[in-house]
Order: sequence, then C-alpha cells, then structure tokens
Amino acid sequence: MTSWLAHYGVGAVFVLMLIDAVFPAASELVMLYAGALASGALAHEVDVLGWHGTGFGAYVAVVAAGVIAYQLGSIAGWWIGYRGGRAFVERHGRYVHLSLDQLDRAERWFGRWRGWAVLVGRLTPVARSFVSIPAGLFETPFLRYNLLTFAGNLVWCLALAGVGWALGSSWDTFHHDFRWVEYLVVAAIVVGLAYLVWRRRRTATLSPREDSAR
Repeated sequence: MTSWLAHYGVGAVFVLMLIDAVFPAASELVMLYAGALASGALAHEVDVLGWHGTGFGAYVAVVAAGVIAYQLGSIAGWWIGYRGGRAFVERHGRYVHLSLDQLDRAERWFGRWRGWAVLVGRLTPVARSFVSIPAGLFETPFLRYNLLTFAGNLVWCLALAGVGWALGSSWDTFHHDFRWVEYLVVAAIVVGLAYLVWRRRRTATLSPREDSAR
C-alpha cells in the first residue's frame, strides 16, 4: 500500500479513501503515509496529477483527495443502505464485511448516539467504515448525514496527515515497528480461519452422528 501511495500519490489516496468509506482500507495508514510524503522527508514526492512536489501544497492536495473521495464513497454507501433496505443488506452485507452481528451493533450504535452517530462513527478507527450503509438503512436524513460525515472526515484527514507530516523522517522507524502489528493481524487471521475450518468439519462430523442417534 505504501509503495502504491509513493508511486501514484493523490490518485492512490483517492481510490483507497473511496473504498474505505464502505470497506476497511486502512485509512489510518493511508493518510499517515500521505502526510509523511508531503513533508518531503521521504525519498518520494507526492504525485498530484502529474505534478510532483512536497510542502504545504502537497499536504493540502492529499487531504483534499482523502476528504472528497471519502465523501463520495459515503454517499454511495448511504444510497445502498437506503435503497436496498434491510433484506438487501442482510443478504449481501458479507461482501463489504457487514455481517448480521455487525448490523445489529450498528443499530445499537445509532440508537445510542442518535443524531450524532455519524459524526462519532467517522472519528472512530475501523468502525468509521461501517457507518455509511447502516446510516442509509436507518434513514439518517441525507443532508445531516453529509454534513456530519464531512465534519468528521475533514478532522480525520487533517489530523492523520498532520501526524504523518510530523513523523516525517522518522517514518522508516515507525513503519518498521508497525510491521509487528501487521504480523499479529496476519497471525490472528490465520488462527481465525483455522478455527472456522475446524468448527465446520466438527459440525459436519457431528451431524451424521446425531442423525444416526435419532
């Protein structure tokens, strides 16, 4: 991901943040690294539609790309939830990692925070990607939804890119340390998949036994 950002600049930021509005695409790392690129402390410069550079202008460009792309993706997610309805989301939600359990949690989230659910969600790591479709599903007014999304998203992109800028020359050390988190995530996924396979095989084995017992 960082290699893609280094080579394609704001284009990569735009695509990844567009996706992150409905499907987790590591917006934290995207904006952190984009800010680090803009600082000029890394080997690469920011590609802004053919122009390559660093400094405040590059910082504004990556933030603008992140905010605009995320806003467009959020609108698409809201529309899917609003037009598709609960039956559609329950049937196809797995394609965007929105399981029934997550949908129930999203409903409790909206019930708890009510009018502020969108803003709080946009400022919450990981959970921010699971706000768009439920917001449409639970009929959050479109104008309020967009205003709250824009406010939370603007703060998010400005802050994360700013932290990346501050990290600047320390990015290599940060990225090296962050690799251990990546390894832990991969290990957790492998363990989770192994558990699911074991559970499915165990269920398949027990079912014939239960049928024979009857």
